[in-house]
Amino acid sequence: MEEKLIQDRIKKLQEIKKLGINPYPYKYDVNTTISFLKEKYSNIAAHEKTRKLYSVAGRIMSLREMGKASFGNIEDFTERIQFYIREDEGKKQYQLFKLLDVGDVIGIEGNVFRTKKGELSIWVKKLTLLVKCLHPLPEKWHGLKDLEIRYRQRYLDLIMNRNVKEIFVKRANIINAMREFLNTKGFYEVEIPTLQLYYGGAAAKPFVTHCNALDMDLFLSISPELYLKRLIVGGFEKVYTICKNFRNEDIDRTHNPEFTMMECYQAYADYNDMMKLTEEMIEYIVKKINNGKTKIRYGDYVLDFKVPWKRMHMAQAIKKLTGIDVKKLTDKELKNIALEMEVDLKDAKTRDEIINEIFEQKVQEHLIQPTFITDYPRSICPLTKVHRKHAELAERFEGFVLGMEIANAYSELNDPAEQKKLFEEQEKARKAGKEEIWPPDYDFVKSLEYGMPPTGGLGIGVDRLIMILTNAPNIREVILFPLIKPKKE
Repeated sequence: MEEKLIQDRIKKLQEIKKLGINPYPYKYDVNTTISFLKEKYSNIAAHEKTRKLYSVAGRIMSLREMGKASFGNIEDFTERIQFYIREDEGKKQYQLFKLLDVGDVIGIEGNVFRTKKGELSIWVKKLTLLVKCLHPLPEKWHGLKDLEIRYRQRYLDLIMNRNVKEIFVKRANIINAMREFLNTKGFYEVEIPTLQLYYGGAAAKPFVTHCNALDMDLFLSISPELYLKRLIVGGFEKVYTICKNFRNEDIDRTHNPEFTMMECYQAYADYNDMMKLTEEMIEYIVKKINNGKTKIRYGDYVLDFKVPWKRMHMAQAIKKLTGIDVKKLTDKELKNIALEMEVDLKDAKTRDEIINEIFEQKVQEHLIQPTFITDYPRSICPLTKVHRKHAELAERFEGFVLGMEIANAYSELNDPAEQKKLFEEQEKARKAGKEEIWPPDYDFVKSLEYGMPPTGGLGIGVDRLIMILTNAPNIREVILFPLIKPKKE
């Protein structure tokens, strides 16, 4: 059936060429947008028609042939509007009109008017075919809902689902607001290499590639952290990057192997400063895209990003939400209670790792409103300063919304001897089978030996933040081209 419809469209394309019309012109002069026309002439009276001619271009979304006069709907990037065309105002162009299909891209020049039924429309004086659509669009009443097709053929998803286009417009606005905030705070945007000799900055499995020119393996970046810190050593005091990270791990509702991260570093600051920066930045972004309001709706929740956000120590959060006081338990008691709670401990061997698993599996999901969890166990934070008051803890926080981690920050470790020691300990664990631990980057240690001032660092998962701010249920809804297994033709 679809193949026949495609052949019919190809036949129409040939007939259009026989009319002496080029179906693939080089350009078209557009002098306005549909949204501008709908706003400017929102109060135009019925039967009133503008003297000025406007030209718009877009895709045909519906057609209604009615003999010697017909209607259609055209949609550009901004909006959709009805158009009206008559045979007696151009026989050849009406012949062209009758060879058009839903999905074709056209340019129309004409007057704006309101029909008897009250619909704002364009009275076509000149019709131009800009490109023929050779595939039939999905049936308009049922639309395009199949997730696999939507993600695999995002161009078709954008054609059929205007709300999807709006998500990605909002995504661009969110990232622009993030840049705007950081720039006004005196941060400089920089770039870090995607191809790296040593990967690091996060516990994750890398993607491996090969450089033919140098005949050596390289890794796609899992984090920009170690490069940004080198810039702090070099004299930059405030830097950030918004970049792609790549982690060769699971794909699920909140994870995609390629994702967008914002990381920033500020000299002479600590994790308390980064906490303040985080909540102020996200509040700024929310207000920027939400008409100055700090509250947004996500599903059944109303989230409030007004500063200050709630703060809890990790041990405090565990006690509040599970009743377990991890500080008072021996290692054996802690492990037994975790097993009784059905916490999966396959990746947890040490006391600190067990505490972290209890938090991630039993506490994190309950953190709905914007919340900072602070003071993580020391041994699971290899790039972080030891807590200035509690030697068993690290000066680290994570920001959570809707049970999702969206921010991670430290008072950055800048003692080269301590950093080298931690790298060596990690290397033993890596050789013992922990694949997600990165190999030691001793050039980074060398950079610390030149002296990195006290520094606060922050990473924000941009895609997850956009999920929340666009009410999207899955990270794939906010990534234009998510990774998906190819379909066999």
